[in-house]
Amino acid sequence: MQISLDLPQRRILTVSDLTSLIKSDLEESFYDIWIEGEISNLRIPASGHSYLTLKDEASQIKAVLFKSSARNIKFELKDGIQIICHGRITVYDPRGEYQIVIDTVEPQGIGALQLAFEQLKEKLLKEGLFDAKRKRPIPLLPRKIGIITSPTGAAIMDMLNIINRRFANVHIIINPVPVQGEGAGIEIARAIKEMNEFEDIDVLIVGRGGGSLEDLWAFNEEVVARAIYNSRIPVVSAVGHEIDFTISDFVADLRAPTPSAAAELVVKNKQDIIDNLCHIFLRLKNGTKAIFDSKRAFLREQIRAIKDPAARVNEYIQRIDDLSIRLSGGIGRYLDGLKKQAEAAAGKLNALSPLATLSRGYSIAMKLPEMQIIKDAKEVQKGDEVNIKLHKGEIICVVSKNKPH
Repeated sequence: MQISLDLPQRRILTVSDLTSLIKSDLEESFYDIWIEGEISNLRIPASGHSYLTLKDEASQIKAVLFKSSARNIKFELKDGIQIICHGRITVYDPRGEYQIVIDTVEPQGIGALQLAFEQLKEKLLKEGLFDAKRKRPIPLLPRKIGIITSPTGAAIMDMLNIINRRFANVHIIINPVPVQGEGAGIEIARAIKEMNEFEDIDVLIVGRGGGSLEDLWAFNEEVVARAIYNSRIPVVSAVGHEIDFTISDFVADLRAPTPSAAAELVVKNKQDIIDNLCHIFLRLKNGTKAIFDSKRAFLREQIRAIKDPAARVNEYIQRIDDLSIRLSGGIGRYLDGLKKQAEAAAGKLNALSPLATLSRGYSIAMKLPEMQIIKDAKEVQKGDEVNIKLHKGEIICVVSKNKPH
């Protein structure tokens, strides 16, 4: 008897088949997701695509940000930054790994633009673009001013009105550019470069009126900062309101709080200059007059001496005689003082002199031939010769007898 066994048929999948099934399920289920995490293992090869890992305390997932999407990100991706990103899950077939393809990235806890601002500021600061030593002074009286701004905004009208009111003779060249929106930064940088091709522009004003951080963003772009830094012409940054600060403000040679303030800083008031010049002229006039008066008095004195030389000579002779008399009297008094000092010293020396003692009847006995002064009778013997010095003269004696005490 034959027994037939009907075994269930097995479905055997290849690795590629299984990967394809998983890929299909995952990509259909997770095609529109938001995810937050910390960036790590960031790599950006020559292709410009960004490869990274998103992680939290327990898990991690690989991610990729293609170059086409990265262009829209204002800030720089770095390891350790917490981000919120949007994308879709895909499976990378060659390795059988799933990953998230990112199309939008936002920094967590701080706006993307603010983070981009801080990152670029730190970068340019390290490169020395904000160094105060390289900043140039603004010309005192510029003859030709270049203005780079929007031709339709209120800022250009305010600046022109102020400049014309303060000093109407100034020559102004306007290079109109868009000051916000896509490509505005490139246009502003191009305008700065074009203005530097003019040889006679003395100063540039680059700016616009106020707005949000997004509106002012063109003046926070690196291309604008480097154009200002490389400008041969001194640059005044005049962006937004007084509370607004942009990267351009830090790089420029002078920061004006508003476009109107920039016009006032660059162009001095003509009447103030005239008043100041008049004041300087008056001081020069008075100073010159004082010098001439002094020289005139000196010349008059010299002329008087030339007209009557004898009187002049007699005056000098009288002065010489007066000095001679004063000198003679002084020398006499000085010599008298020295004489008195010498006499006093001689008196002291005479009082201490042995000769003064001899004059009072004393004598000095000295043993011959040594001429040794005898202080004790024991120092001589019978027959010794003794020299006795008196106040006047000497006596040579022979000892016949001594009487020591």
